[in-house]
Amino acid sequence: MNRLLLNCDMGESFGTWRMGLDEEVMPYVDCANIACGFHASDPLTMRRTVRLAVDHGVCIGAHPAYPDLVGFGRRSMNCSTDEVEAFVLYQIGALDGICRAEGGRVSYVKPHGALYNDMMRQPPLLRAVMTAVHRYDPELPLMLLARRDNAATEAMARELDLPLLFEAFADRAYDAQGYLLGRDQPGAVHHQPERILEQALRLARGEPLVTAGGPLMLQADTLCVHGDNPESVAVVRQIAEALGAPSRA
Repeated sequence: MNRLLLNCDMGESFGTWRMGLDEEVMPYVDCANIACGFHASDPLTMRRTVRLAVDHGVCIGAHPAYPDLVGFGRRSMNCSTDEVEAFVLYQIGALDGICRAEGGRVSYVKPHGALYNDMMRQPPLLRAVMTAVHRYDPELPLMLLARRDNAATEAMARELDLPLLFEAFADRAYDAQGYLLGRDQPGAVHHQPERILEQALRLARGEPLVTAGGPLMLQADTLCVHGDNPESVAVVRQIAEALGAPSRA
């Protein structure tokens, strides 16, 4: 069983609108991907979430996105590479400023939603994101999707001397090449707790996942879990216990 780091998207509330169960999930994860204001969150939410992560000793990652509050960052946007690089720099800096004020630091970057998916299919966008992370801090790892073949991504990162963290998902369905199925496709998101736990364990054991195009092997450093409903929280706890993650409750 591989000890995969557990990461979770957090700080995605906005004003009086609430998203996620951050307080319940934080004790069971290693890494918190905190929204930076472009797809969700606001300065107060960011600060509260950073404090929560610092109090639990959880590693903080910037979770930048397209500027799409209405669509929760899940809609692709026709942005230039210069715009994407600037967007990512802006969001890392905003979160890192709050982290420093609260005794923490941004320790990695994981793009969100459509930006995450678009950069995995469009090398110029991926290079723009990598360049932004490297220019902010060349020691910051970029967290991105583990696929069947990561050679081109690894080669691009080597050009910039940028560390990578490859990520797999416990509650998402994949195609045969390791891309996530779009959320508009049937079965793209797993909702059954037993299925989510089973997929997490298969990934940790290095076993293939089942896709419509055949078996898929993924080599990952970290596993994304979601905690936006009570059932998910229960699964997060079970996954953490199965993988031997230290409880911070």
